[in-house]
Amino acid sequence: METFKSLFSKPDPQAQVRKCNALLRSNIRKLDRDISTVKQVEIKTKNLIVQADRRAQRDPTRQKQAQKEVRDFARELVRARRTSARLVTSKAQLNSVQMQVNEAFAVRKIEGSIKASVGIMKDVNTLIRLPELSGTMRELSVELMKAGIIEEMVEDALPEDPDMFMEDDEAEGEVDKVLGEILKDRKEPALPAAPLPEPQQPVQEEEEEEEEDAEVMMDQMRNRLDALRS
Repeated sequence: METFKSLFSKPDPQAQVRKCNALLRSNIRKLDRDISTVKQVEIKTKNLIVQADRRAQRDPTRQKQAQKEVRDFARELVRARRTSARLVTSKAQLNSVQMQVNEAFAVRKIEGSIKASVGIMKDVNTLIRLPELSGTMRELSVELMKAGIIEEMVEDALPEDPDMFMEDDEAEGEVDKVLGEILKDRKEPALPAAPLPEPQQPVQEEEEEEEEDAEVMMDQMRNRLDALRS
């Protein structure tokens, strides 16, 4: 009987605003976790760049490979920073949507009616395209339609990853900037070290282990960044 009545009764405004706020808070918490994850990736990638640069200076026979790794790691750092900036922007938009939704419900409580908000619809339309938020933002848009805050279902479009369309020249310019920032104190050529009498085999084995560890670490970080987009 209660279910039958609910088909014809108006939604409870208090229940609606609670559900909308719960969805928004859930998304904000998720973005906070994602931002923290990307920050950790940035720190680890910086360390890998420094380690690869040390290998390049330490062993001339491995210099070419180490220099390639330096640029590869720098590209991943550029990618991580772009992801971080996108997540921070998305969080700011979510906070804006939450504020506007609460204002809209407050106006309805005073005036007894609610007006559709073009601003909210525009922000939700942007956020729903993000892989990190598409599911819950779609659910939020349904609730906002029921409340009359937006007039139509937000268009369901495939998300575009701006990092995938980075121009080569632009990307390489950012890579150079990143390397200049991280290695600025290591640009001066070091004086040649005196030859050591000890055999070099253990050092070579250590360097090979460092390279393997760096490759494993980079694969892990790439997977973490890719997971944020899935």
